[in-house]
Amino acid sequence: MAGRTLYGTVIVTYRCNARCNMCDCFKDPSKADEEITLEVIKKLPEMAFTNITGGEPFIRKDIPEIVEELYGKSDRIVVSTNGYFTDRILALCKKFPKIGIRISIEGLQKTNDAIRGIPNGFERGYGTLKTLVKMRHPDVGFGMTVQDMNCDDLVSLYELSNELHMEFATAALHNSFYFRKTDNKIHDKENVAKNFEKLINLLLKSNSPKKWFRAYFNHGLINYIYGNKRLLPCDMSRNAFFIDPFCDVVPCNGMQEKAVMGNLREQSWEELWNSDRADEVRRCTEKCSRNCWMIGSVSPAMHKYIWIPGWWVIKHKLLKGGRYRLSENKFISVQDKRERQ
Repeated sequence: MAGRTLYGTVIVTYRCNARCNMCDCFKDPSKADEEITLEVIKKLPEMAFTNITGGEPFIRKDIPEIVEELYGKSDRIVVSTNGYFTDRILALCKKFPKIGIRISIEGLQKTNDAIRGIPNGFERGYGTLKTLVKMRHPDVGFGMTVQDMNCDDLVSLYELSNELHMEFATAALHNSFYFRKTDNKIHDKENVAKNFEKLINLLLKSNSPKKWFRAYFNHGLINYIYGNKRLLPCDMSRNAFFIDPFCDVVPCNGMQEKAVMGNLREQSWEELWNSDRADEVRRCTEKCSRNCWMIGSVSPAMHKYIWIPGWWVIKHKLLKGGRYRLSENKFISVQDKRERQ
């Protein structure tokens, strides 16, 4: 349907069966009887893109009903999961053959299972991926949150995604109210950045324009790791939003403290989105200095300011022959800048 422009993320639960080292969500889970209901989901607006996430969303057994409701008001839906609940995932994909599935895998088997804290987590997640590929499900991929502990597996996982002909998404450590963490930190920035450099060059050498733009996104992750200013403006709370399990609508999941625009359980969408409180949060968002670089905020920005990543792609793919070098970008960490002053 024409005119759909909003990007929405629905956090359906904070319950999780994983024990990830970069997220303490499992220590402060929501309760099933207080989580967002189907009636509230019906109040959400029409969206160009909807991400369903958690916690682990497939802990909720009513995910099929939630997806069915969102199907009519979203051009595209992607569910983010750790891939553990294989039967539920496969059943959902059979019922909704166009839905996207992104499974979080944090490295090869030993690394992934150490980071995620799920016994046989890699086997379950990777097994789910392979089954979806065998089913010829059209929108399948996996994502990795890069840190010191797993950065050396980055290229190997990308190559694995190529073998399976599926999408490969990346992120870096963040701290926020959403992750319940304030001490996530990359210590060896140079090593992590060098692994991203290898990935960027592989993406640029591909024949896929989509991968060229993914290379730009990963370039932005290096920039974020070094604590530099965000490469693109952030329009969260204007063209995108998150809604949490308690029905609070917030600009994003990257803020240190939750900035609530309103509660959809208590308000209609029009009342909430056009309220004075929502405008107040938008003004705060405009002044946000977090410089986050997460796909939920970067993807809509890349579409809106397409000429910025577009020129980067032209420069590195065409003018530089698909070559990207860290040394040419002069990344300097905030700490390094202070030491030089």
